[in-house]
Amino acid sequence: MKVIGEKVQFVSGDDAVCYGALLAGCTFFAGYPITPATEIAEGMARLLPKIGGIYMQMEDEISSLAACIGASWTGRKCLTATSGPGFSLMQENIGYACMTETPLVIVNVMRSGPSTGQPTLAAQGDIMQARFGTHGDHEIIALYPNSVQESLDLAIQAFNLSEKYRVPVILLLDAEIAHMREKLVIPDDFLIINRVLVTIDTKEYHPFRTGFTHPGSKVPEFAPFGSGYHTYVTGLTHEEHGFPSTTDPHAHDRLVRRLSEKILDDEEALSYLETRFCEDAETFLITYGITSRTALAAVKNARQKEKKVGYVRLKTIWPFPKKTLQHILHDAHDVIVAEMNLGQLIMPVREIFGGARNITKVGGEIFLPEEMERVM
Repeated sequence: MKVIGEKVQFVSGDDAVCYGALLAGCTFFAGYPITPATEIAEGMARLLPKIGGIYMQMEDEISSLAACIGASWTGRKCLTATSGPGFSLMQENIGYACMTETPLVIVNVMRSGPSTGQPTLAAQGDIMQARFGTHGDHEIIALYPNSVQESLDLAIQAFNLSEKYRVPVILLLDAEIAHMREKLVIPDDFLIINRVLVTIDTKEYHPFRTGFTHPGSKVPEFAPFGSGYHTYVTGLTHEEHGFPSTTDPHAHDRLVRRLSEKILDDEEALSYLETRFCEDAETFLITYGITSRTALAAVKNARQKEKKVGYVRLKTIWPFPKKTLQHILHDAHDVIVAEMNLGQLIMPVREIFGGARNITKVGGEIFLPEEMERVM
């Protein structure tokens, strides 16, 4: 794509997210500037008009996500970007996007909180909010890169998954990853997935009925506004035709179970992670994001001292890769979770390995390798 420029660049993680979005086919961005995600808004404002896309700066984060939802229903691939306080404001519309099965991507460049916190410093405090921030039973997909290159790669993947499952996908970045600069190689060949569009007679079409094109699928085909199909989109409990059905317990049960199962059925396929030195490991260090870069150095140091330590880095945070981790940790003697919060991902890890312990850090400073080595 000519607007991106040279194949090999030296750019920030925020820039890489912009490039990944464009490569994935994003043509709409709505957002509100907030540190440390503002560079994504600036990048999309600069690049989208060059490809005929639309950039909108909204009055707040609630309206930003609402604009993306509306644009997605016209058939566009949509992106918004924010940080902690803005992500909190988006939660109601994240629930609406889940309920209406609206594909879009939300980038949350995390900073230290709660509240305004430390706007320019990093933390990993939004892990549980990404999963449980909105109310009600629902599933979500959240990906987490640990480099500038992976910020591009997982941005593309986030769009692909949002289109495949018709669900909002969250891309979590650390402030350090967002603002650091590293070598980035623009890929020549990569997979692009687009939502399945309806191709049936309008009399037979129901906007939330599954299996028209792919029997057995739990993801309904998509009919964008203006395509000639009658589509009713509501956040209320609804039947396959889209109209509200708020007093029928069976209708709600069918809907909410399908919304969850369309993601959970593919939990193992969605489990993206990196493992090193796990073949003979007795102690496993589990981590993610910027913390994983320190963790890898700490594990390598420990291996040089003949300690049997394995390295597990999660790229998928949600749905939590439970079955995959169970397989990896089946012979573990000790499991340590390192994260820049007071203990969040440790909770689902303890569902697998009850004796898992954690090493935590808050205040805006990243871990040093020796801090991790001391607990191994």
